[in-house]
Amino acid sequence: MQNVSAQEANSGSPLAPEWLAVPADLNSLHEPMWAQDVRKNDAGELAIDGIAVSELKAQFGTPLFVMSETDFRARARSFKDAFDAAFADICGGADVYYAGKSFLCTAVAAWVADEGLRLDTCSGGELAVAARAGIKGENLGLHGNNKSDAEINRALDMKVGRIVVDSLDELDRVAKIASDRGEDANVMLRLTPGVHAHTHEFIATAHEDQKFGLSMAGDSTEQAGLSAAEEAVAAATGYASIELLGLHCHIGSQIFEPDGFELAAQKLLHFHAAMQEKYSIVMPELDLGGGYGIAYTPVDTPRPAAEIAQAMAAVVRSTCAELGITAPGFRSNPDARLWAALLSRCTRWAR
Repeated sequence: MQNVSAQEANSGSPLAPEWLAVPADLNSLHEPMWAQDVRKNDAGELAIDGIAVSELKAQFGTPLFVMSETDFRARARSFKDAFDAAFADICGGADVYYAGKSFLCTAVAAWVADEGLRLDTCSGGELAVAARAGIKGENLGLHGNNKSDAEINRALDMKVGRIVVDSLDELDRVAKIASDRGEDANVMLRLTPGVHAHTHEFIATAHEDQKFGLSMAGDSTEQAGLSAAEEAVAAATGYASIELLGLHCHIGSQIFEPDGFELAAQKLLHFHAAMQEKYSIVMPELDLGGGYGIAYTPVDTPRPAAEIAQAMAAVVRSTCAELGITAPGFRSNPDARLWAALLSRCTRWAR
C-alpha cells in the first residue's frame, strides 16, 4: 500500500478526493463523526463516556473496538421518539427497526429491545444472535436477497414477525416451506420504486436495474400488463400459506435529504391503494425504508431524526388524503413498517 503524506493529499494525490481536506489539527475531534460522549480529557487523552482509552487498554489490551452504550441508547431512543411523534396522528406511532447488519452482538440486540425498537436481521447468524439475546420473534424482521431454505425455516421456527421477500422465486420458496410445515409466513414484498436518492451511485439500491427487489415498472415481467411487483402481489394472494402484510422499499444508503424518501412513499402508497382495490385485499403495513446518512467524513451533514420523520409523515398524510385511503397502518412495528408501519432502518448508530 502506498503511503501518502498530508501535503501530497492536499496537492492533488489521486488517492485523495478533492473535497476531502486534511484537518489543520490532526488531533482535533470532528464531533459529528464521533459518539456524543467522546471527548479529550484534561490530559488531552481520548475518553469515551468518561473512561480514558489508557484505562481501556490496561484492562482489555489492544487492538480494541469500543462502543458507547450511552450514546447508542440515546440515538436509538431519538429515532423511536421522533417517528412516534411524527406519525402519532396518522397511525399512533411507528415501529422502528435497528439494522443488525450495521453491528450486532447480544449486548447490542438487548439495548435495541430495551429502547423499544425492533431488530432487522439478514442471515441465520443474526437470527441466532437475536435468539441468544432473548428477542421475541414478533419483534424481528428477516431481510436479505439470498435466503437459504434453512434460514427461512429458522425464521418460521422463531415466528419472525416479517420475512421481507424480494423476488418471485423467493416468494414461491417461502410459500412452499410454510405450507409443508402447515404454517403461515408473514411476508412483506420489497419493491424497487425507481427512486434515485441523493446518495453515492455505488450504494443506491432501488434503481430499476438493481437486483434487490421487485420492479414496479410495467415491462418488468413476462406476464402481459403486470409489473414484477404486481405479479408478486397477485401470487401472494393466491398462497394459503402467505400472510401478505404489506410493501417494503429501501432506496439506498447515506441519504441526507428527505425528498427521496418522500417520492418513494408517494409511489408505494399509490401502488398500495391500487393493489388493495384491484385484488380486494388489505395490506396493513408499509415499510418506507432507511439508509439515513451519517457523518463518515467532515463534509457529511446528517439530518436530525425528527426532520426526516416529519418530512416523511407529511407526505404520507397528504398522499393518503389525496387517495382517500386510511394510512396503512403506520402504527407500531416498523422495521420500517409503520403498521401500517414504518420501518426506520437506522444503521450505523455505533458511530
